[in-house]
Amino acid sequence: MRSKQLLAIGGVLSGLGVGLGAFAAHGLKTMLSPYLLDVFNTGVQYQFIHAIAILLCAVLMQLKLPAKSQKYFALAAICFIIGIFCFSGSLYALALTGIKWFGPVTPFGGMMFMVGWGLFVYAALQIKEVNQ
Repeated sequence: MRSKQLLAIGGVLSGLGVGLGAFAAHGLKTMLSPYLLDVFNTGVQYQFIHAIAILLCAVLMQLKLPAKSQKYFALAAICFIIGIFCFSGSLYALALTGIKWFGPVTPFGGMMFMVGWGLFVYAALQIKEVNQ
């Protein structure tokens, strides 16, 4: 995936996080139990963190880094995107519908976040520092 696409996706997911957070604070506050509102807000929090991580990956891909680093930053960003849809998305669906079927999807999303961070670290370790 190209950095331009990742910047756009990261920006959209960040903006959507703002909207979902406002929706939770104003629209869902009286409709959901405190527990389900907390579940929804956990989804928003993780979405924000990983949307920013996607933006960071895109920016790092623009630097003159080894091709291997760029490849693994892109893979990390893809894992973060999948993680947002699976982790945050399943929490949103669970909170809004109460259908517990969405619950088992959440750990897969969390695993994708962890894989993404592992790939991020691997990409960072491929960068050779230049002494100046």
